Amino acid sequence: MSTIAPAPVPTAEAVPSETTAPGRAARTYVVRTLGCQMNVHDSEHMAGMLEQAGYTRASAEDEAANRADVVVVNTCAVRENAATRLYGNLGQLASVKAQRPGMQIAVGGCLAQKDRGTIVEKAPWVDVVFGTHNLDALPVLLERARHNEAAQVEIAESLQVFPSTLPTRRESVYAGWVSISVGCNNTCTFCIVPHLRGKERDRRPGEVLAEVGALVEAGAIEVTLLGQNVNSYGVEFGDRGAFAKLLRACGTVEGLERVRFTSPHPAAFTDDVVAAMAETPNVMPQLHMPLQSGSDRVLRAMRRSYRSERFLGILDRVRAAMPDAAITTDIIVGFPGETEEDFAETMRVVEASRFSSAFTFQYSPRPGTPAATMEGQLPKEVVQERYERLQALQERIAGEESARQVGRTVDVLVGEGTGRKDGATHRVTGRAPDNRLVHLALPADVAPAASVGDARSDAAHVADDPRLAETVDARLPRPGDVVTVEVTRSAPHHLIADSALAGGSFAVRRTRSGDAWVARERARLGGADDHGHGHGGAAPAGPVSLGLPAVRR
Repeated sequence: MSTIAPAPVPTAEAVPSETTAPGRAARTYVVRTLGCQMNVHDSEHMAGMLEQAGYTRASAEDEAANRADVVVVNTCAVRENAATRLYGNLGQLASVKAQRPGMQIAVGGCLAQKDRGTIVEKAPWVDVVFGTHNLDALPVLLERARHNEAAQVEIAESLQVFPSTLPTRRESVYAGWVSISVGCNNTCTFCIVPHLRGKERDRRPGEVLAEVGALVEAGAIEVTLLGQNVNSYGVEFGDRGAFAKLLRACGTVEGLERVRFTSPHPAAFTDDVVAAMAETPNVMPQLHMPLQSGSDRVLRAMRRSYRSERFLGILDRVRAAMPDAAITTDIIVGFPGETEEDFAETMRVVEASRFSSAFTFQYSPRPGTPAATMEGQLPKEVVQERYERLQALQERIAGEESARQVGRTVDVLVGEGTGRKDGATHRVTGRAPDNRLVHLALPADVAPAASVGDARSDAAHVADDPRLAETVDARLPRPGDVVTVEVTRSAPHHLIADSALAGGSFAVRRTRSGDAWVARERARLGGADDHGHGHGGAAPAGPVSLGLPAVRR
């Protein structure tokens, strides 16, 4: 069932498309993403569908100047400030739209699923509102809104099309997201996600592996498996060992060098997953394991079906199997009824866990969740004070854990983005196998620092990018290449590897991903299409047999 704004709604076939009409320039778009990795990947699907419909991505300059013809805001509803962020964005766009006849604004994602027609009531300049279950409707809804000159609000109550079957405009050529499931069967009292994303739906293992294979064929060497609760994968088709099998199967994909996943649930985290991580060479020594609270009493109130000792036991087993694993987490401070003793338990578990980093949040009530109406809502000043104590503890631990990395030799997968100081410090930025951020120095005589920044930022600058030259200095890494360096300094949230300046380790390994990045950038600058690199279609059909159950969706 869908909620549709009262307006004449022609069929898709009946809507005249002006996007690709002869003699007209293609309309441009930009997608702004608020929220989690799931939203980031959903935004890639939105971009893919728009490009399939004839839209083109706005240039970096036009995006910065708000000159796109279509702006899509993909929203999050997990935190209390989600609506504030959305309406702040929409407020800025209102004046822009007033000066740009024909500009359209679309709002999708979790907050759109939750608030529905309220968004158009509060921001009548919005043209389209669509939800988490009907991403595929975006291009048609934009055409309807333009044809009818009226806002179109369409919110499906259940999943219409599995998102991974949709066209995808990948942001990266060297790393990609792959959804293995959508939705969640848990009933955490603070979380609104199950209400907005629905019950868990699992993809067939063969479909997942086919998409992984397609990404690798297009140049990727890293994939991240996504799910609201990835390690419950298989519950829908009755195989509780399916996630461990999937990890092991990823290890057989030729050319795939790094596999990550997010986020698991401690209650469903089993020893076969630990074994699969440790025994599959391309599964990275990294784990994001949400704690939420160290107090067993609060965990019960949250309906988190594990206790602190089980949580710590999982970490012990992971580290026994992978001593160098970096473990990160999520923690909520100030849940209703949390006492000082409860908070002390959280501090105890954090101290024992030795997280490399933690996403810490002050509890915010989400309307429609049981926790929002619980007794014992805490004063803001109490929550703030505890939050600051927790942050100080975690900052110390993160600094100590980072310091342990100094002197280690690591393989860094170079990214497209740069650190704020990379230009001034003659460094490039990437990720170590454990996902730690590493800023690494180039040899002093390799390329001017101004030429190794983000190639997307300035087309005129990119035209002279030495990484795109016919002959490239073998010591100059491209995004997607891997550099072996020694960590020389540390900070709580990043590592510095200046070994190239001190005569230490520095070796660049060219990769297929680096080649794919060059091909995409040359095509982009030349105005050619970059199919196979920038876009990536839906997962290919056909059987893939890698020892996993070939059953449903």
